[in-house]
This record gives sequence, structure tokens and C-alpha cells, in this order.
Amino acid sequence: MREIARNKKAFFDYEILESLEAGVVLVGAEVKAIRAGRVNLKDNFVKIIRGEAFLFGVHVSHLQTANAHYTPDERRVRKLLLHKKQLLKWYAQVGQQRLSIVALKLYFNAKNRVKLQVALVRGKKLYDKRESMKQKVLDMEAKSQLKYRG
Repeated sequence: MREIARNKKAFFDYEILESLEAGVVLVGAEVKAIRAGRVNLKDNFVKIIRGEAFLFGVHVSHLQTANAHYTPDERRVRKLLLHKKQLLKWYAQVGQQRLSIVALKLYFNAKNRVKLQVALVRGKKLYDKRESMKQKVLDMEAKSQLKYRG
């Protein structure tokens, strides 16, 4: 698995409840652009419409070496490939428990296909964010102490 992009903001802003691997429907030279790392996962979300999942807010830049006459919209809505049973389960949870679905990371799997890790998340409160920042600082200090002792 070769990771291309990671949504660091999602790990800070949300509590991750469950995650899945999903395929992404891409057009044109988007795979080449993703392979070059020209993708931004910040501020994305997944919406389930008529039993199908769609990814909003992901920016895949146009590649200069690709055909100049065919340039798809960089922030277009992309369809996700998920199992129907899982989609229905998450759709029910999103509606009842006020949860969200966001993309966490984009990567190439062992078969060299573009995959997206999507997660069912709950938004953190401000005090939870402060607590996670304190924990991160403590972990960094502990790691640096171990580094200097070893």
C-alpha cells in the first residue's frame, strides 16, 4: 500500500467510529495526477444519494503533461464504489445519530488501484480537541526522552 494523501484535519476534528476501503471513479488523467501527488483531501465529505456514495470537496489538480483540450473540473463530485449493504447501514446511522462520513486517506493498493479510506465519524467538542493536543505533546515528549536515553 502506497499512501498518496492524508486528511490530517479529519483525525483532529473527528472521532473515528468505523472505516472502510472504497474505490473511486476517475476520468481522464486523474490517476496520473494522483500518482504525482497532486491531490488535496482537506474539507471533504461523503454524501449518500439514492443508494450511491459521492465524494465532495476533493481537489485533483490538472496535470500539465495531459491533454490540454480535455480538462475535467478539479473539484468535481466523484462516485465511490462501496457495497450496498454497508451503504444502507451507514445511511441509517448518519440519519439517526447525527454522524458524518469523511475521507481519511487516498492510496494505491497491492493491485495498483486507487483506493480511498472513508470513515464514519462524530465531531469532537472543543474540550476533546484540547485533550488530544495535550496527549500529542505528552507523546512527543516521551518519545524524545526515549530517543536521548537510547
